[in-house]
Amino acid sequence: MPAAAMHDRTPAPLGVILAGGQASRMGGGDKGLRIVAGRALIAHVIDRLGPQVPRMAINANGDPARLAGFGLPVVADSIPGQPGPLAGVLAGLDWAAGLGASAIVTAAADTPFFPPDLVARLQAAAGESGLATAASPDAQGRLRRHPTFGLWPVALRADLRAAIARGQRRIGHWAEMQGAGLAAFDSIPFDPFFNINTPDDIATAARLAGAADQA
Repeated sequence: MPAAAMHDRTPAPLGVILAGGQASRMGGGDKGLRIVAGRALIAHVIDRLGPQVPRMAINANGDPARLAGFGLPVVADSIPGQPGPLAGVLAGLDWAAGLGASAIVTAAADTPFFPPDLVARLQAAAGESGLATAASPDAQGRLRRHPTFGLWPVALRADLRAAIARGQRRIGHWAEMQGAGLAAFDSIPFDPFFNINTPDDIATAARLAGAADQA
């Protein structure tokens, strides 16, 4: 069977927006609700991911009512203490398993300009485990992984749950241990995985918004 035909038959992954961080460098609160170019940051992420997946959910902790206006299910970490993005991936995998899905693609809620072909490129780059993460060159041209943007098979959720229980917290390290493939993206005209960590980054994002809409 031609490779293209096999790819066409691959079930589409569901989308999970990782919004469970504590935004300490932003002064706390929900980073995804900060306004960028006139809209909530997470709204930009929803618009980018929505056309690429059949269904989406938001991984966030606390009162889900504050995110109700986005019209998406909110899934909280099943592991207490907010142990990091791996717990968000696990929550997304549990949600997807309940819907009979075979995989999810995650996107960080603080990264509004990620590629519009993220999902397809991750699927094409998947390793033997079915897992892949995104990457882009840094300012020195070195390829840098962005593991919060990844394709995660539901079949790995038991292994992930056990790894978190053993104390694993590094999302990139765990992905590499699973033989994750790498989907590399260009950083021209700017890094599509530019993420917002500080108030100054919001101003930068506002300047980039016009160029990103044309990408």
